Amino acid sequence: MVRLFTDELNVGYSDRLIVKDLSVHIPDKKITAIIGSNGCGKSTLLKAMTRIISHQTGSIILDGENITKENTKVLAKKMAILPQSPESTSGLTVGELVSFGRFPYQSSFGRLTKKDYEVIDWALEVTRTKEFKFRPVDALSGGQRQRVWIAMALAQETDIIFLDEPTTYLDMAHQLEVLELLQKLNREQERTIVMVLHDLNQAARFADYIVALKEGEIVKAGNCEDVINHHVLRTVFQIDTEIGRDPRTNKPMCVTYNLLKGDS
Repeated sequence: MVRLFTDELNVGYSDRLIVKDLSVHIPDKKITAIIGSNGCGKSTLLKAMTRIISHQTGSIILDGENITKENTKVLAKKMAILPQSPESTSGLTVGELVSFGRFPYQSSFGRLTKKDYEVIDWALEVTRTKEFKFRPVDALSGGQRQRVWIAMALAQETDIIFLDEPTTYLDMAHQLEVLELLQKLNREQERTIVMVLHDLNQAARFADYIVALKEGEIVKAGNCEDVINHHVLRTVFQIDTEIGRDPRTNKPMCVTYNLLKGDS
């Protein structure tokens, strides 16, 4: 089943086109990873699909409707996004930040209801951040802050969650902690997860579907076997890879690689 897809999407800034005639289907209730080199259009695609930026031509369809025509609060009840560099949280407590996720459900008075507080506590519980509820966000570690941002996205109660490089600046343990949390949300609550990842082996391990981009176009989209292979990675990253098997998941993994020289 597919609820969300793009059709011949073109996105750019000024006269420079970043995403070009891109048509992609996002599998429902699955984890999708978007990979590609820096500047290939990964973040631009995410921003366009969540209506943070406008697109020039083409369409983005969610539940049979073009998202450009959707009411902002209605759209915010369907999809949430965790950007690559979240805005400053100076002075906010964890509970206050997570409460922002309830904005789509608030009346014109802007007051939190009993249901809002219940959802906030649930989101904190699920992300194991409830003990930090009254602590300043700035006082937390990088991994703790990332889980709090995910809690805010969960408080939106959306079926689809977009994350732009959720493991950036985190050490290996905290990267794994965040990715395992997202996988748990997908498996236990059937959330559709769409995330940009730089680590190919993390993409292979955690994603059900991978979209490989180069210069704003799709080189290959499919399961791990389709994308994490010598030919695709050569085309996308200009690297010569040795592909093995993850002994724990039996999924393909990049064992080592060399940078290709020239046009070879």
